[in-house]
This record gives sequence, structure tokens and C-alpha cells, in this order.
Amino acid sequence: MAKTTPLEFIRQVQAETKKVVWPTRRETIMTGVMVIIMTTLLALFFFVVDTSFEAIVKLLLSLAK
Repeated sequence: MAKTTPLEFIRQVQAETKKVVWPTRRETIMTGVMVIIMTTLLALFFFVVDTSFEAIVKLLLSLAK
């Protein structure tokens, strides 16, 4: 494996950085909004599931008395 000099490394990094396609402001905002929406939906889903399991466990424990 050939060793890369620091100068060659910097040139390679600059070349790779030029290939990056950065998102637009609108894309960034839309992605952020989608993350918030999905996080909220998942939180609600897990709240409902947790509440359901809690009710089932309480029912089973009350039957065991």
C-alpha cells in the first residue's frame, strides 16, 4: 500500500468535498419537520401500547387476588 503525503491527502479531501451535494434550506426544513412528525407519531403509538399493557397487567393482577 502506497503512503500518502499530507499534501496529497489534503488535495484528496478537497476533491471529495467538492463532490458533496449539500441540501437546500427548504430540504433541510422539510426533513426536520418530517423528523418531528414521525417522532410525535411514534411517541403516541408507544404511549397507547404502554397504556394497553399496563391495563392488561392490572387486570391480570386483580384476578390473581
